Amino acid sequence: MSFRVQPAAPARPNRCQLFGPGSRPAIFEKMAASAADVINLDLEDSVAPDDKPEARKNIIAAIGDIDWGNKHLSVRINGLDTPYWYRDVIDLLENASDRIDQIMIPKVGNAADIYTVDALVTAVESAKGRSKPIALEVIIETAAGIAHVEEIAAASPRLQAMSLGAADFAASMGMQTTGIGGTQENYYMHREGEKYWADPWHWAQTAIVAACRTHGVLPVDGPFGDFSDDEGFRAQALRSATLGMVGKWAIHPKQVALANEVFTPSEAQVAEAREILEAMEQAKRDGAGAAVYKGRLVDLASIRQAEVIVRQAEMIAG
Repeated sequence: MSFRVQPAAPARPNRCQLFGPGSRPAIFEKMAASAADVINLDLEDSVAPDDKPEARKNIIAAIGDIDWGNKHLSVRINGLDTPYWYRDVIDLLENASDRIDQIMIPKVGNAADIYTVDALVTAVESAKGRSKPIALEVIIETAAGIAHVEEIAAASPRLQAMSLGAADFAASMGMQTTGIGGTQENYYMHREGEKYWADPWHWAQTAIVAACRTHGVLPVDGPFGDFSDDEGFRAQALRSATLGMVGKWAIHPKQVALANEVFTPSEAQVAEAREILEAMEQAKRDGAGAAVYKGRLVDLASIRQAEVIVRQAEMIAG
């Protein structure tokens, strides 16, 4: 273990982030009543340019008027390469209630992007006397973003989460696909007359998880575009969870239950993790540094793995 201990990520459920356009206020109440842990009200890609001012007003009103329960309430602003983002930040923080928890920044390319938003947020908070600090989440969806992913993860103490935005990421990388997440038709290996599909997002997800875990940030998988394909969504989510991501976006309400199912440890997983911890406690009482559990060796590394599952289950239950 390095002398520098990895900081813990924020202790809050983030199994599913449900997105909805700010130009459709009629769906806000349904989003609030959903089982998603995080609500992302959108001002960016899902809102047409002419509708952005009205969408901003809709979101500002909804933040204070709707009962969001215990959900983490986030607003995705427009990209820093647009003329909209600064007004998004100023109007939100000057006019919305303190119920807003987070601002999501799309298409982040480097640490300077975070510094820019952080500086503006800090200035508005100070000027308006806002007592609740706004958290930040970023989306890695460009070649520059993945190239600078670790400096982005370390850029601000406000940063709580980082997501992979597959569609814009694919476009920025020049990938020959129009699919959003999941396996891709032409990304396969061939052996003995059979095709085996690999995961083209694996390396980017792993880079994001490593950067996030190094700097105490929640790593989140982004959208799965085909909301008619439940098994494709589930397969992508399972791969993400196995790699260490804590949750996934939902771009359709039906995906919320799927994400919660995958990113909630099962009763069997939790029971096994507790049994491993008990086996190691018994080994400690016996003066041993390792134990045998169901025919396999478990040691201190096994404890750390089991503790991750138990803590996650307890946090979700709480």
